[in-house]
Amino acid sequence: MTKGLGAVYNDVWLVDGVRTGFADFTSVLRDISPTDLGIKVAREALAKAAIPAAEIDMVVAGNMAQSSFDAYFLPRHIGLYSGVPLETPALLVHRLCGTGFETIIQAADAITLGKATKVLCVGTESMSRNPVASYTSRSGFKMGQVEFKDFLWEATKDTASSTGMGDTAENLAKKYNISREEVDEFAAQSFARAIAGMEFRSGEIVPVINETFSLAGYNDRGIRLPKGVENFAIDEHVRPTPLSILNKLKPAFKGVQTGGNSSAVVDGAAAAIVVGGQTVRERGLKPLARVVAADVVGVPPEIMGIGPAPAIAAVVERAGLKLSDIDRFEINEAFGAQYLAVEKELGLDRSKVNVNGGAIALGHPLGVTGVRLCITVARELRRAGLKRGIASACIGGGQGVAILIEV
Repeated sequence: MTKGLGAVYNDVWLVDGVRTGFADFTSVLRDISPTDLGIKVAREALAKAAIPAAEIDMVVAGNMAQSSFDAYFLPRHIGLYSGVPLETPALLVHRLCGTGFETIIQAADAITLGKATKVLCVGTESMSRNPVASYTSRSGFKMGQVEFKDFLWEATKDTASSTGMGDTAENLAKKYNISREEVDEFAAQSFARAIAGMEFRSGEIVPVINETFSLAGYNDRGIRLPKGVENFAIDEHVRPTPLSILNKLKPAFKGVQTGGNSSAVVDGAAAAIVVGGQTVRERGLKPLARVVAADVVGVPPEIMGIGPAPAIAAVVERAGLKLSDIDRFEINEAFGAQYLAVEKELGLDRSKVNVNGGAIALGHPLGVTGVRLCITVARELRRAGLKRGIASACIGGGQGVAILIEV
């Protein structure tokens, strides 16, 4: 399956990007609105890219779960409180776990169509603030039928195929004959690589501190960390996690997946600045990478985790390349068995993939991951002196997405 919905881009550039550290579920970022996390990284990305906020002509923000009462205004508030002009419109995109990627794809499309020249792309997510919700209480309650459920948990169940996201990984484990030992070994490697890559990742992390975001003529907003916390700038879930510990964990979905070999639930945000080539040349910018091509594909919902395989195949074919031409991959580790199925399907060389750790160790803040992966793969290509990289992820409901970049 290589049929994709995508495009090749001739002159679109990822100038730079930053992210917060990723905080464990209900930890130090638990009380902070995703809007404020988005404002933080947007301001920092603009400063790092040396693109004045006043010149941004499009804001694209990605967020999966509405986790504040002003969530409808999230993209607009991120733009305004980042200093973007009042006249500049803002857009919210949502492609489940591909949401962060979609911010960059929308930017590249708009630049290619001549609708924009400089785009602010932001992915932000508070998993901790996902609500306990009732969708049937507006008209009152019947006796014995009060319904309040954990949105974060319920949202992981695909009601079309009657499969939870973890179940889709178990389906792939059976389809590709992936054992619990293989999955635990991969998870141990993800944690080990993340520990070894801490210094590398620090180059893309900006500290979250207590601060106020002001906008002339409007209400202040900002970030307030828990009492006693002055600064947060790490990936909190990264820790020594040997195979012996992983082997002892109980299955979470009646198979090979456990809490230790699945992606961590975390809070965080990331932002990137995407511009057209004319801006790069006129300003003498030294961008991180060129956005070469992107593809989104559909796959069966019950094996949604295989999505990166056809998406990667599609984007490579679209760009007129071979898989062997790709020097580095960043593939989201939603579940260990899910990644291993993709690896087996494509015949990937793991020494080229997630070399600084993946989502099992770092975490997967749903709407953020795509932005983070694009920044990371670009920085890794530069660090290693290599040329081409792909960032990719599976998407709940049965999709896959891949973005090809070049330095």
